[in-house]
Amino acid sequence: MANEFYDLSANTPQGHSVSMADYRGKVVLVVNTATQCGLTPQFAGLEKLYQEYKDQGLVVLGFPCNQFGSQEPLTNEAMEQTCLVNYGVTFPLFEKTEVNGPGTNPVFRYLKKKLGGLFGSRIKWNFTKFLIDANGRPVKRYSPVTKPEAIEGEIRRMLGGERVHI
Repeated sequence: MANEFYDLSANTPQGHSVSMADYRGKVVLVVNTATQCGLTPQFAGLEKLYQEYKDQGLVVLGFPCNQFGSQEPLTNEAMEQTCLVNYGVTFPLFEKTEVNGPGTNPVFRYLKKKLGGLFGSRIKWNFTKFLIDANGRPVKRYSPVTKPEAIEGEIRRMLGGERVHI
């Protein structure tokens, strides 16, 4: 069965293309991130989720974005190092990207089309989260202020094969 999510790709901070098809069969949490935001401490919670559930099939994908208050001014390499050193981030990070406007990364263009926000599909701030099931279907969008631990129950249900009621 074809799935649009798996047709997409994004570049690592080093510029290597990664196909979303590499995550086929996994529950995926896509997040637009920033290292100098009031919500930046969420990196620790995202990493905790990743460590707790990666062996059961969860992957967290971080997409740094500088479109909100210039809160991701670092180069790709410095951003990656900052995330590792300050928050212990080991989940996959991608190169700085745009999540709104004409330069929107195709991953976010697709996710916004499938899961519009409360006030339209536009992403309002850093740490907006999109949860995608193991079949590549976008399931739920979370606001920037939703802490990673608040999503844990839903992730557990998805990994355990239970139906998620939204």
